[in-house]
Parts: sequence; C-alpha cells; structure tokens
Amino acid sequence: MSILIREADEHDLQGVLRLYAQPDFDDGKVLELDEARRLLAVFRSYPNYRLFVACDDDGKGEVVGTYALLVMHNLAHHGTPSAIVEDIAVCPQRHGQGIGRRLMAHALAQAQHAGCYKLALSANLKRPKAHAFYHALEFKRHGISFAIET
Repeated sequence: MSILIREADEHDLQGVLRLYAQPDFDDGKVLELDEARRLLAVFRSYPNYRLFVACDDDGKGEVVGTYALLVMHNLAHHGTPSAIVEDIAVCPQRHGQGIGRRLMAHALAQAQHAGCYKLALSANLKRPKAHAFYHALEFKRHGISFAIET
C-alpha cells in the first residue's frame, strides 16, 4: 500500500468531509461542500494554517486520511513557534494500516521544519482509542486542556 500525503486542494474536500462524517466527529454532521470550499480559502489566508490529506497512490487518489496543522509564532518561549494539529481522521475501513501513524509523522516533520518547540493536539475524552494511539506515538500528556462552548 502506497500513501501520498500532500496539502489538500478543493478537489479533496468531498473526501475530507466523508472522513468527518464519522459518528465521533460532530455526531456525523458535516459542512456543505460550498461552505467547506469557502473555509479552505480562509485557511489559505492564514500564513501557516494548512489542511493535509493522505491519499492512495494508486492512480485514483482516494482520500483516506486528513489533518489540519497550524504553526503559530509566539512572543514567549524566546519567540519559538509552536504547532497544533487538529481534525485528524482516517477512513474507518483503513484503521490499523499505519495511515494515522504516517499522518502524525508528517505533522511532526512539518513542525520540526518550521522550528517549532512543540507539536500539540487534543483528543476528546470520549475517544480512549485515540488516546492510546497518541500514547503509542510517544505523545505525552502536557498540562490540562480547558474549553468553553461559545
């Protein structure tokens, strides 16, 4: 199995939205394609916010995984940037094939290339399999995450 990881474009959005339609992502609710296109353009207006996809490298290019990466500059930490990975998803039928591991290695390489001092992510408390996956990749618990619904 050959997988290609690259920055997403508009043609990938239907595949990305299918991945986000999984029950543990917003209860299966996803954006309309036109709204996703608009938001992808907003992503591109940020200096360092990108959506990546993992695609089968079999000529068909089916989207089988995705993640978003934000690299942000800091005034603290001696001005060293940090990175946040969000919205990680892999096609359920492809779990256990190393796609998520490859996506996270790609995210880490992107963060290292940008000179980040850390790559952070958060996983919902109701996703213990995801927690085990990140622990297996040697992510460490770092502080406590807080959120408030707005």
